[in-house]
Amino acid sequence: MSESVAQPASDASPDHQHRRLRVVRGQDGVDLAAAQRAVADLLTALGRDATSEHLADTPRRVAHACAELLAPREFNLTTFPNEEGYDELVLARDIPVQSLCEHHLLPFQGVAHVGYLPGDRILGLSKPARVVELFARDLRVQERLTKQVAGWPQEHLAPKGVGVVIEAEHLCMSMRGVQARGSRTVTSALQGLLRGDPRSRQEFFALSGVHA
Repeated sequence: MSESVAQPASDASPDHQHRRLRVVRGQDGVDLAAAQRAVADLLTALGRDATSEHLADTPRRVAHACAELLAPREFNLTTFPNEEGYDELVLARDIPVQSLCEHHLLPFQGVAHVGYLPGDRILGLSKPARVVELFARDLRVQERLTKQVAGWPQEHLAPKGVGVVIEAEHLCMSMRGVQARGSRTVTSALQGLLRGDPRSRQEFFALSGVHA
């Protein structure tokens, strides 16, 4: 499984007023040709003619689509000094999240709410969404994805607390099996004061629109 790596960016500010880490995902490598052959074999195994006019280019399309869905974009994790000593909750709500269920290779999608209590530094406003994408672009279960999104800023930003809620509909549940269309799975991960302090925990869930 690929892992995220944070590297000092070459354009980091020399006076450290703002700091950037170049965030890249270590890639195991996608063999597009092998993936294309596998899709063609799957179509054949499912009783379809992979050489027909309608399906002839499907293996190539599927291979490239899967490679795209499993490759998050690199980004700079930009942080700034918390000069004003801001100590209230910062929350990014309704961040779109799309991932692939590792059990069925079917999509699940919904929204993530990511909040943190600043310590010595604060995040650039777009960065919670970038961190969500960093971990979502892979084969995942929602529980692990939620913990990974919460753990990464806790490690690299050292805030006083981090909270993450993900609400998502899984096609493996809504299109097959029980066929519970519209059902959403809600998972949460809390660290620091957002886990240990009841008032901070309640505020996070209230602002996220989730009933704790």
